[in-house]
Formats: sequence, structure tokens, C-alpha cells
Amino acid sequence: MEKKTITVSVESVAACGLYCGACRKYLSGKCPGCKQNHKATWCKIRQCCSEKGFRSCADCSVDVKACKIHNNVIGKIFAFLFNSDRAACIRYIKAYGYEAFAEEMTKRKAQTMRRSK
Repeated sequence: MEKKTITVSVESVAACGLYCGACRKYLSGKCPGCKQNHKATWCKIRQCCSEKGFRSCADCSVDVKACKIHNNVIGKIFAFLFNSDRAACIRYIKAYGYEAFAEEMTKRKAQTMRRSK
């Protein structure tokens, strides 16, 4: 299987704010990405966005830091293990848009923004 390269794609923005387009599993063909991963029924964020017709949490009027669904236990563990700040990703999308976020993550070759120390 041919490995994909990191490219700018708004379709690669996950519901929670991660950028699937820079994920090793996605790039190696082992994961279809958030939008096409129909097995990800466990993801409450993806489910919430889908039910509301949102592309991601950036489309929601609730502040991402106040959202109980976005700030769940799994998300907090992920944030700690991977030094990830998905809320910063959502804020970036709200401020600059999906295209700018995809461009930024592609430039950084990153799946997420890093938490500030």
C-alpha cells in the first residue's frame, strides 16, 4: 500500500479539531480519517457534530472549553499523552477558518497544536 503525503484538505479536519491529514495511521492507510471512520461510534464528539450537522466543534456556539462532550476523560488523557490542545485547534478554526487550519497543520506536519507549558 502506498503511503499518502500530508496535503492541505479541509476534509481531513476531525470533529474534535485534530488534523487527520497529518496522522500516521491515516497516512499509512490504516485509518480512513474521522469523517469516513464509521467504526468510531465510541467518539461522542464526532456523534454530536454529526447529529447537529457540524463539520467540527468550531461550528458550535458553545465555547469549546465549557463543553462537557469535548472535554471528556478520553480527551484529557489524549491531551496529556500527546501534549495536544484540541481546544486551541477549534479556536484557530473559529478565528481563521478550515482552509487556514489545514494549511497551518500541513505546514507544521502536525495532527494537533501543542499545549503551552
